[in-house]
Order: sequence, then structure tokens, then C-alpha cells
Amino acid sequence: MTTPDVLPYGSWRSPISAAEVSAASPRLEGARFVGPASEVWWGESVAEEAGRSAVRRRAASGTVVDVLRAPWSARSRVHEYGGGSWTADEEGTLYFVEKSDQRVWRQDRDGEPRPLTRDAGDVRYGGLTLQHGRLLAVREDHTRGRTPVRDIVEIPLDGSGADRATRLPSLAGGSDFVAHPALSPSGHRLAWVAWDHPHMAWDRAELRVARLDGEDGPEWTTVAGGGSSPLQPVWTDDDELIYADDPTGRWNLWRLRLTADLRHEPLAEADADTGGPLWVLGTRWFALLDDGRVAAVRTDGSEKLVVLDGGDERQVAVDAVTRLSIEDVRGSRLLLSGAGSGGAGLWEVDVDDESATGLIVGGTSPWGDEWMPRSRAVTFAGLHGPVHAFDYPPANPRAVGPETERPPYVVFVHGGPTDHVGGAASGKIAYLTSRGIGVLDVNYGGSSGYGRAYRERLRGQWGVVDVDDVVAAARGHADSGAADPERLAIAGGSAGGWTVLCALTNSDAFGAGISRYGVADLRRLAEDTHDFEARYLDGMVGPLPEAEALYIERSPLSHLDRLRTPLLIEQGLDDTVVPPSQSEAVRDALAQNGVPHAYLAFEGEGHGFRGADTLVRTMEAELAFLGQVFGFETPGVPPLELD
Repeated sequence: MTTPDVLPYGSWRSPISAAEVSAASPRLEGARFVGPASEVWWGESVAEEAGRSAVRRRAASGTVVDVLRAPWSARSRVHEYGGGSWTADEEGTLYFVEKSDQRVWRQDRDGEPRPLTRDAGDVRYGGLTLQHGRLLAVREDHTRGRTPVRDIVEIPLDGSGADRATRLPSLAGGSDFVAHPALSPSGHRLAWVAWDHPHMAWDRAELRVARLDGEDGPEWTTVAGGGSSPLQPVWTDDDELIYADDPTGRWNLWRLRLTADLRHEPLAEADADTGGPLWVLGTRWFALLDDGRVAAVRTDGSEKLVVLDGGDERQVAVDAVTRLSIEDVRGSRLLLSGAGSGGAGLWEVDVDDESATGLIVGGTSPWGDEWMPRSRAVTFAGLHGPVHAFDYPPANPRAVGPETERPPYVVFVHGGPTDHVGGAASGKIAYLTSRGIGVLDVNYGGSSGYGRAYRERLRGQWGVVDVDDVVAAARGHADSGAADPERLAIAGGSAGGWTVLCALTNSDAFGAGISRYGVADLRRLAEDTHDFEARYLDGMVGPLPEAEALYIERSPLSHLDRLRTPLLIEQGLDDTVVPPSQSEAVRDALAQNGVPHAYLAFEGEGHGFRGADTLVRTMEAELAFLGQVFGFETPGVPPLELD
């Protein structure tokens, strides 16, 4: 065995390039079993094609081909975050939302796409689902006033809905937002989840049921929720539903008999979540197997897959620990997307035969396991309670740091802010750790995955609790001897970028910051952001105009005179969630303050980067930036000029 070289942290040579990380990190968007031969189809964002969302299939022979070929791209913009942009039937007919026009299209096997919905201006579809031979979708209509109108519709499979004179009738509406349509086996009842401003789906929502065969049209009844957040109704028969809900503080599974007294029974109580924030349509946290058993995702920081059989529960071994979604089921087999030790991937899992579990796409490191860091769950004492995080120390089989030196660390701050990280390594993390830079991935208060109380720690306290928690985690990690307190950086995007900017204007814990399309001005965010999040700030800060003073006080733009920390800003110029004007204001203040900084703007990128060139450029720029600020060489990447 070769003795590792002793080299300064941050300067270790690594085989992991930014281009390889971009190519090796598939962004998966749904999966299905198709046809009697059980072909596996999946959606995948192709970074090399400007983030085009392809649909691909693996035949029984193992050959992978594109079902949906360029220039077609299956991507929904409902709620801006989309989801459920495609589905397929047993014959191999593909139904998808085309990114460019947001219409629903049909493509028969080996045929060409033809439209199923009309060209009616800014009308979007998402959450596509085929149930009992009927195609359901969430429709978001931006043509009927300043506020979008959302409802659930059935899309005719014969193309008659594409006629310009046809407006598809609504199956369910009457609220600001709808999701998770579920058709009963007979087709007489529809269940769905609904919620209204100012709540988000994970704050307060309702589970509703309507009869579709009434003479006066659908009439709905609320059967669960109101003070909780039900998710994902699934029919077991025409009179019974299984769904996820969190009236006890954890999303658990419940059984509901649609009798006169609406009998609700807990199906599997656990101090863990089967459910999560409904940012993306089509996410599934559980599924019914053909024999009546239930496969479910359990989240408590990290995630696991379990099978519930009456009162019995059994864990299924899978190489995935976070972002698990049960995409489809056939017999005892299921398609499971998620991320594990080798990054994001899609697995075919047989819950009765773990030896038959196989990887479909992604999920492995092209550099070998020795280059992928292992996470360690850590908890720090914070001002508002415990702070959960995952530590990824530097790892390189060919190098170690000097005994007298402690490594630089980047504190990762996820977005949302109601998101969570689960301890899965990624190429982006390995890109840093293999060069001698540690990563501390923090689930600050407000993160999901630890129950409602932890999630609601941020209520009214955005810009306070999240900042206190990431500072406590960074300082606690340095105090433990794991990190160099003089070389701590903080990085995050969107809501994570907000926390980056707040932390840099309200503490001296960090020596460098990286903000990707970060929120800088709460009032401007409230004015400019899209409808899905238009009232999100009511819960996280307070309603306007009553809380305007808080909006001003919390916003980093109100305190840019305090911004004295070197900062790298990255921004998509097509971002409608956080407009470029916010990042530009931060850039201008840094210049006025004489603070070293760089501003990278990307044409064609929105809220979240997808293009291969952008992903490569940002990773290399971030590494060069850290090296320049913290004083170590960064071989193999272009230098970054700071203003």
C-alpha cells in the first residue's frame, strides 16, 4: 500500500473533476414499470443538453434508449417547481408536459408527439397520473386574472382536449392549491389534497373526497386535516383510503373508512416521518403492494425503506438514505429513487428478495468508493435547541493533512428552508473532500425530517433561528477540533443563500461565503415571487403590512454596511423565484464596501442550475474562490478573479 503524501488541506490532487461530477449526478424525475416485459422507464435531466428532461427506458436486454428525444423536454412548471411531468401506460404510450408550452402531449410507442391539451396561453399542467385508464392532472391557469387558478382535470386520451374551443371541465377545485388526485377503483370518487393561502402544504392542508357521479357535478367533503398536513391519499377499495398525516407531530400512515362517522385509525405509528414538504408534485412516500402490504419511507434525519404487514414491520436493505420516493410498484417489486453512498440513483427493489435488488441508473461513484466520503451524524447545542447535521471530513487515499493543521470546512445550508439533508454523499461533496476541504451539511431548525416541532422552530424566526443554528454548528464543529475556526466558509442556494447572507451580516463565524440565487430583500421577495410562495413569508416572518418593520430589519440588504466577508455570488438570469436584482444589489454593496467578491451570472438558468457548463463553472469557481480567500493552491481549476 502506498503511503499517503502529507499535503496542505485544500491542495490535494483529486481525480474528481467538475465535468465528471456534472455528468455523474443524474437528476431523476419519476420512473415507471411499462409493459408485460417490465421495462423500466425514468425521467432524467441531461446536463449536456442544457438540462433537457428526457424520458429513457431500459429494455429487458439492458439497452438504454431515449423514449422522449431532443428537442422535446418533459418538465412541468406548476408551482414553478413542477413534478409529475410524465407518465406511461402498459402499451408504452408516453404522456408528458412539454417544457416550452406546458401543454400535455401523447407519444405512442415509436411514434411522434401530438397534443392532448389546447394552446390557451399560460396554462400549465403537472402531477400527471394514469389511474384506471384515465389521465388526471393538476391544471394551473394564469390567464384568468392576476392570481393563478388551480384545479384537477381529466385529459381525454383521444386528443379531443386539444381543440381550441374545448376547456376541460374541473373535477376538483375550490382552493388555492390542489395535489395528489386519487381515483377510486370504480371511478365514482376522487380524493385529493388541498390548501389555501397563507398556509403551505406542510403547515395546514385538507384531505377531500368528492363523488364524481352527482347530477350537480362534483361535491366535496373534507375528511381529514385542517389542523394538520395530510398527504398522498391511496384507495384500497371504493370506501377506504390510506394516507399520511401528522396530527401527532410526525407524518404517519392512517386508514380511513368512509362511513358516517369517518373512522380514522393509525396504520403504523412511529417516531419518524412517512411524508415530507410537498414542493414537487408526484412525490410518493408509500405504496400498496399487490398483496395488500405497504412499502413506506421512514425519515428521522436519514431515511429507510420498510414493509408493513399488519402489525409487523421489516426494514428492507437499500443503498439509499435520503430523498427516497417510491415511484412505482409491480408485485413485490418497486422502483425507488433516492441518494446513497454513491450519489443519486434509481433502484429496482424486490422487498421479498433483497438479492434481486438492482441499480437502474446512477447510484455509483465512477471514482471508486475510496473517494466518496462517509457521513457522520452529529448534533450541536444551539440557542434554540439541538442542531442536527452530517459531517463529511476530508478523504483522499493518496493524501493526508499535516498533524499541525486543521482542515478548512464549508458549511452547507440547504434551501426550502423546509427541506432536509440525509447523510448521502454526492459528487459535489466529494469534489471538495477529496481535495482536503471538509463539508458540514446542516439541518437547521425549520428543516423537515425531524417532526413538526423541529420544523416549526423557524415559524416567525426566519433569519434568526436558521442563522443561530448554522453558526452554532460551525463553531461547535471547530471547538471539537474537527475544523479550522479561521477557515470556515458557508454556502447555500435560494433560502440557503438567504441564510448565508444573514449569517455574514450578523456574525463573524465565517471567513468566506457562497450565495447561489440567495434572497437578500424580504419585501422585494414578497413583491416579486410567484404565487406558490407568495404567502410563505407570513409564517416564517409575519404578514404584511403588519410585519413590515421585521422584513426590513431581517433583510441583509438593510445591513450591507456590515458585509465585510469575501463573497461569491451565483445567479441565473431567468430566475423568477429570486430575481437577479437581489444578487446585483449585494454585488454593488460589496463593491462599495471594498470587499473582495465575484459575481457570476448565467443566461438561460432559472432557480436552480441545470446546464452542464453552468454546473462545471460554478464548482470550479467555488473551489478557486475558497483557495484564494483561505490561502491554498487549487491545482487543476481556472483562477477566479475577485473584484
